[in-house]
Amino acid sequence: MHIAFNGWFWDRPDTGSGQYVRRLLHALQEIDPDLLLTLVLPPHITEVDDLPSDVNLTHAPARFSGHLGKVWFEQFACPKAAANVGADLLHVPYWGSPLSSPLPVVVTVHDIITLAMPVYQGGVLARLYTSLVAAGARGASYVLTDSQASREEIVERLGIPDERVQVVWLAADERFHLRLGAERDAEVRARYNLPERFVLYLGGYDVRKNVHTLLLAYTYVGQAVGDEIPLVLAGRPPSRWGTDRFPDLPRYIEQLDIGGCVRWLGEVDEADKPSLYRLADVMVFPSRYEGFGLPVLEAMACGTPVVACDVSSIPEIVEDAAFLVDPDDARAMGGAILGILLQKPLADQLRNLGLGRATAFSWRKTAQETLAVYEKVLRAAGSAAE
Repeated sequence: MHIAFNGWFWDRPDTGSGQYVRRLLHALQEIDPDLLLTLVLPPHITEVDDLPSDVNLTHAPARFSGHLGKVWFEQFACPKAAANVGADLLHVPYWGSPLSSPLPVVVTVHDIITLAMPVYQGGVLARLYTSLVAAGARGASYVLTDSQASREEIVERLGIPDERVQVVWLAADERFHLRLGAERDAEVRARYNLPERFVLYLGGYDVRKNVHTLLLAYTYVGQAVGDEIPLVLAGRPPSRWGTDRFPDLPRYIEQLDIGGCVRWLGEVDEADKPSLYRLADVMVFPSRYEGFGLPVLEAMACGTPVVACDVSSIPEIVEDAAFLVDPDDARAMGGAILGILLQKPLADQLRNLGLGRATAFSWRKTAQETLAVYEKVLRAAGSAAE
């Protein structure tokens, strides 16, 4: 079996799609060393790191640049390159599958936020692109997605039959661990000048991440603990605050008068993330829409108690291993944070439940279930050709 992968996001390990294709390739090679794998890259990716051994590499030719170049790669160049290297199947690891392909296509649709939340739909060109990839997903041989919540949305909004959409859970990387790599924690604390105790948010700042509710929740936390246990905000800030997609959070902090309780960490090195989780007393993930919610799983795997919201995929992923609240209830969110900070038995309970829940997810399992889908698709293609 020879599987080709669309590698558009290979040089973006800071994104979910970039992490997904990297971890999946490694895991597939581990479970089946005889599996032929080829990564199809666009011309602009010239330096390739973290490529598993024995994975073939090919570049598809470019005809355009920018957004048009991405569409050309997805719709024409990548499928043709996959066929030229003799692949049996093309896996597109994000929502960008072609309308037509010379070989069967499996596409992973992590979420359909551009259909679920109008603020993400963008202008005319963005809406046209969403229509294009939606049609591509409908024509794919099989659709993979990260959670039952996403599967239900895909079936309903894209009109794809139930039997062609399957949930395959993601997993935290092995470096997210209670003890593995813990010898670096003191170094990371010093590098970022972190206090002895803090509450962590690690993620983006677009409107669906709901960080403004977390900030409001911290007005209640601050009344009890002052600035002794600050809220640390980690993650790349937007280039511009105060848009429909990126609310002006620095200004909101000023309005709430909680500047003394909030610390901006900014973008952090991927290698430092496990230590950040381990060092935090609580990780809060206030997002109101997720296809999976990988940071929640990463934090639990590191033994960090989690406060999150009872929406979209999150309840399915955490079950009873996190403190879940309404995404619009800042008082409840603040109470959950305080409960964990001030009640050691509650923190210990959530820590142990989180560690146990994290063991239900592994990239080996993800790869095995994905490989089973490849086999199913190729069996169906073989039967149709007879």
